[in-house]
Amino acid sequence: MVALLKKRIKLCALLAAAGILTSAGTPAAANGGEPSVSAKAAVLMTADNSTVLYEKAAEEKLPMASTTKIMTALLTLEAAQAEDRQVKITDEMVRVEGSSMGLKPGNVVTLTALAQGMLLCSGNDAANAAAIAIAGSTEEFAKLMNQRAKQIGMKNTNFVTPSGLDDENHYTTAYDMALLGACAMENQRFREIASQKSMQVQFVEPDMKYTFGNHNRLLTAYEGCIGVKTGFTKKSGRCLVSCAERDGVRLVAVTLNAPDDWNDHKAMLDYGFSKVKQVSFDDTALGLQVPVVGGVRDSISVNGAFTAGASVLAEEESGIEKRIEVPAFLYAPVRKGQTVGKLTYEINGKVLASVDLLAGEDLPAQIKQKSLWERFLDWFR
Repeated sequence: MVALLKKRIKLCALLAAAGILTSAGTPAAANGGEPSVSAKAAVLMTADNSTVLYEKAAEEKLPMASTTKIMTALLTLEAAQAEDRQVKITDEMVRVEGSSMGLKPGNVVTLTALAQGMLLCSGNDAANAAAIAIAGSTEEFAKLMNQRAKQIGMKNTNFVTPSGLDDENHYTTAYDMALLGACAMENQRFREIASQKSMQVQFVEPDMKYTFGNHNRLLTAYEGCIGVKTGFTKKSGRCLVSCAERDGVRLVAVTLNAPDDWNDHKAMLDYGFSKVKQVSFDDTALGLQVPVVGGVRDSISVNGAFTAGASVLAEEESGIEKRIEVPAFLYAPVRKGQTVGKLTYEINGKVLASVDLLAGEDLPAQIKQKSLWERFLDWFR
C-alpha cells in the first residue's frame, strides 16, 4: 500500500478576515449575548458543519408534533425524484385527525403535491397518503424514517407516525431535529417548497389548482428565513424548526415546547448571525509538488479542485488547520484533472470543509530506449 504523506498547516496568515467555530455538540461560548428562550429544549446550529452555537436541553427526548413532516416530506420528494407517480387517495389515507390539505377518497395527486401539502398547510392526510403510497402502510414507512434518521446521525429519535400525531414512542431531541433540518434543506426541491409563503398545488383528479399558505410566519417576519416547519399538539406544545441564510451563512434553529417560539427563533438566529461568518478556502493554485515514478519528469503539481467555504466563529481563527493527504509518490502516466489526494480544513479534529487534490497537468510515462543489442535482434525478427 502506498504510504500517505500528511501535512498540517496553520491558516492564521491565510485568513486575515475570517473566523472559526466551536466543536460540534458544544454551545458557543457565553459572551453576554446568549438568547434567553421560552422553549423546553432548543438548539442553534450551523447547517454546513453541524456546529452548535446555542443549546438548551438539546438531548432531552420530547415529542415534535408536525415537524415530523420534515422527514416525511424529504422521503416523499426523494421518491418523487425517482418517479413522481400519481397516487389515488383511499379511505385509509384520509382516516386521520388534525390539519389537512383537503384530500378526499378518489382524488388523484402526485407525490410532489403531497409533499407540498405537508410543508405548506401541514396536511396529516398528505403525510398518511404518502406513507401508504410509498411503503404500503404507515408502519412500514416509519421503518424507512428511522433508517434515514440513523443515516443522518439522529441517535435519540424514534418515528412512529408520518404526521407527528402523539405516540409514546414517537420522540426526538432538539439536536436531532437540527440535523434533520439541515439535511432536508440540502434537497433543492424541499428547499424550494419550504421557502414559499404560499403555493398553488396541482391536483390531477379533479384537474384543479389549490392555493395553500405556509404556516411558518418567519418567512415574512425574519430577514433571510428560507424554511422549514411548524408543529403543535397539546402534548408537544409549540414546535418549530427554522432555517435562515445571510451572507453565505446558513443556520438552523429548533425549539420544542416553546410558548414564544417566534421570538425564540428571532433571538437565536440574531445571536448566531452576530457570531458567525462565511470563510473561503482557496487552494485552486496550491502548486504542491508530488513525486512521480517512471515519468518524463520527476514530479507533478497538484491543486485544490474548487474553492471551499465554511461557517466559522471569529474568535478562534487561529485554530484552523489544513491537512494535506497525498501518496508518497505517483506512478506515470498521470492525467490532468486526475484525483491524487485530499485537502481538509479542520479545527480540533472537526472537519470544516474538504476538497479533492487534482493533478494540474499531464505527465506521460517515460519511453524506455532499446539497447544496441535489442535493436540488433529486432533486425533479424
